Amino acid sequence: MKFCPDCGAPTERRIPEDDDRERDICSGCSTIHYHNPKVIVGCIPEHEGQILMCKRAIEPRYGLWTLPAGFMENGETTAEGAARETWEEAAAVATQPTLYRIFDVPHINQVYMFYRCGVEGGRYGVGPESLETELVSPANIRWDELAFPVVRELLREFIEDSHSGDFPVRHSVISLGRG
Repeated sequence: MKFCPDCGAPTERRIPEDDDRERDICSGCSTIHYHNPKVIVGCIPEHEGQILMCKRAIEPRYGLWTLPAGFMENGETTAEGAARETWEEAAAVATQPTLYRIFDVPHINQVYMFYRCGVEGGRYGVGPESLETELVSPANIRWDELAFPVVRELLREFIEDSHSGDFPVRHSVISLGRG
């Protein structure tokens, strides 16, 4: 950040008093500007044993398959954001979202939160960020065409948990060079 969005004065990088890391601080109004991680929210929409997947129509990873997910918006809960992304990307109404998976990805300042959910009436379509959508049985997942490593890990765990019927909330850290 070069200039303060509040007053327009130049900012400088330094550690504020009683803090432990550098921040952008306005040289004019002294506002401290904090930059926090982005939260990505999404769903594993399931209908009659199949998973609703989306083929990406945007970068990054254009043309590859993923689950409906995206950046959380201000003023919504993580579950609301995950349901919104499911609607935006797959024209599907997410039912009974239940927290399932959290990934911390500190090297890119992101947190991923995924919910298990149903698909109302089994109805879905194609949103503006998807080339196509499809209900896929676990046996027919295109593993070599998945867009993101976290989606691969998430699907593997979900399939395992589906066999046992036990879906514990899991958390892990994705480090640089892994996933």
